Amino acid sequence: MVAGPLFHMGWYHLFYQYNPDSAVWGNITWGHAVSRDMIHWLYLPIAMLPNKWYDISGVWTGSATILPGGKIIMLYTGDTNQYVQVQNLAYPANLSDPLLLDWVKYAGNPILVPPSGIGSKDFRDPTTGWVGPDGKWRVAIGSKKGKTGLSIVYTTIDFINFEQNDHYLHAVPGTGMWECLDFYPVSINGSKGLDTSVNGPQVKHVLKASLDDARVDSYAIGTYFVENDTWVPDNPLKDVGIGLLLDYGRYYASKSFYDREKERRILWGWVNETDIESDDLRKGWASLQTIPRTVLFDNKTGTNLLLWPVEEVESLRLSSDEFEGVVVKPGSVVPLNISLATQLDIFAEFEIEWLNSESIGENNIGCGRGGAAERSAFGPFGLLAIADDSLSEQTPVYFRLSNTTTFFCVDETRSSKASDVAKPIYGSKVPILSDEKLSMRVLVDHSIIESFAQGGRTVITSRVYPTEAIYGAARLFVFNNATDINIKISLKIWQLNSAFIRPFPFDQGQ
Repeated sequence: MVAGPLFHMGWYHLFYQYNPDSAVWGNITWGHAVSRDMIHWLYLPIAMLPNKWYDISGVWTGSATILPGGKIIMLYTGDTNQYVQVQNLAYPANLSDPLLLDWVKYAGNPILVPPSGIGSKDFRDPTTGWVGPDGKWRVAIGSKKGKTGLSIVYTTIDFINFEQNDHYLHAVPGTGMWECLDFYPVSINGSKGLDTSVNGPQVKHVLKASLDDARVDSYAIGTYFVENDTWVPDNPLKDVGIGLLLDYGRYYASKSFYDREKERRILWGWVNETDIESDDLRKGWASLQTIPRTVLFDNKTGTNLLLWPVEEVESLRLSSDEFEGVVVKPGSVVPLNISLATQLDIFAEFEIEWLNSESIGENNIGCGRGGAAERSAFGPFGLLAIADDSLSEQTPVYFRLSNTTTFFCVDETRSSKASDVAKPIYGSKVPILSDEKLSMRVLVDHSIIESFAQGGRTVITSRVYPTEAIYGAARLFVFNNATDINIKISLKIWQLNSAFIRPFPFDQGQ
């Protein structure tokens, strides 16, 4: 899981929960890597080890806060020698070091312990701090009471002495433990991200919680009242834990940060494995981060965020192929003649030709119980990614229309011939405005598929385990499994180069 992302002296820094001894959970330390562009990464020495009584059972997730003047402080959760979750303070030993190699744990740790009425294992993951008009900093921490997920707010001047607020930032019954909290402003009409402390009439606030019970990242958009540090959702029916997800696929424990360098909010997300532990041990690693995503408020719908791959991923583009107006008839699968299909950046637009003016669609059909194989009047149709020639392995990324709603889905049921991996069907509704064509962008990377519908209104990350559709045997197809519509598809497909991920070359300098 990611912790404390930040930008410092020309480098993007990523800290992450890491077991240096094995590809299985345990001995949680903070790994550390840096990048100039968030695409190519260089590993650095471990940033923090579980070596104090207050974090001996794990250096867990935390967040960086950049103070005026550029000072960096890191708040993180430690699991103590008694397995109590506490909050700790750390800071760089040398701010003039672009790589921030050495970190100092504050001698007075822990700075926060579970308050009265909160369980010792239900108090974790401090957010980035934000400063109010009174000059005090606020930090939110995830927790629960019974089955009610909630966020506790503390105020501080020095990040050492904290005062608990009388009110929770927010709480939602029935949602269980909230972890990996994120809380940040978005501009109602802007195309740029906002610093975490920004507030005002042209600003909404996003509250996101990773739901420990459901293992999804749920968010809601609402209004933050700085007078008493409470937040209220715009739509109570789409509150945190019962409404929207950042990603409807394999995605959890996300964390955002404000990139001052390019005035944007960047979101990191963790993709964990569904294979068996022995497979992870054999390959020597487990879990990964998605391509970082920018976060904007969707001012066309006014009800959701737009998540989109950072522009830097385009630096990996090599040759491209274009296909204009490919007509795909009902029940058809059409191969796309491209050289390789394992590392791709795909843009696709879909036009619909109605074959039967009297055909009646269904209501609320979702992604289909049978996934992409289940036919209906108006879908499914889309792409078959990471497929082999015989289609014995395939991962459909598709739209499915009903009379009133459009669904965007990924069907992993035939993604692998392996028997010991999860193969769910993921998906959700996606808002479509009257003047919009259906569109998707799909990033393919061998066994990861990141799919974005309608500019990032609905996003699905897939972790698949192909056994046949690998390397030169992988193919890309378009398909239409609807019964009453033709689909005309226009695509632009880039081959993508590989990103480099390797140890920092200390012998060559910085």
